[in-house]
Amino acid sequence: MSEIEFLQLLSLNQGIIYKICNVYGNSKEDKDDLFQEITFQAWKGYPHFKARSKFSTWLYRIALNTALTSFRKKRPIINYLPELPDFITDEESTVAQARQTLLLDAIKQLNETDKAVITLYLEELSYQEIADIIGISETNVGVKINRIKSKLQNLLKNGNN
Repeated sequence: MSEIEFLQLLSLNQGIIYKICNVYGNSKEDKDDLFQEITFQAWKGYPHFKARSKFSTWLYRIALNTALTSFRKKRPIINYLPELPDFITDEESTVAQARQTLLLDAIKQLNETDKAVITLYLEELSYQEIADIIGISETNVGVKINRIKSKLQNLLKNGNN
């Protein structure tokens, strides 16, 4: 397994890493650090990748495990100034972006397992793929998704309190 092969696979699947970083990172700096750490962990683990599953499934598992490990580490609390949003002229894009931000804020309030499950579900992975990545049964995935949807509806209805 070559470096070039790894970089090609990583390039094709980097969206997975970005999505996990957006769910688990609170600031641009956190997201950048997490992206770098996930990439490093994937590179370290790549020689052990045996292609028994799809590369994307393996990368999701690496990304989630790295995000959860990073999340649990004790770090000093640093408050960054919020970033200015990009100037958007299309009103529909602004509304869609606002809805996406509300959903992301609600997802961030879930526990770590629920965050992982809903992120994979929103990526349109099958229940079986989610089960393989998270390490639970396919039936349990379905139950969790229904419960998470209810939690998110309540959070969104109550203003993400």
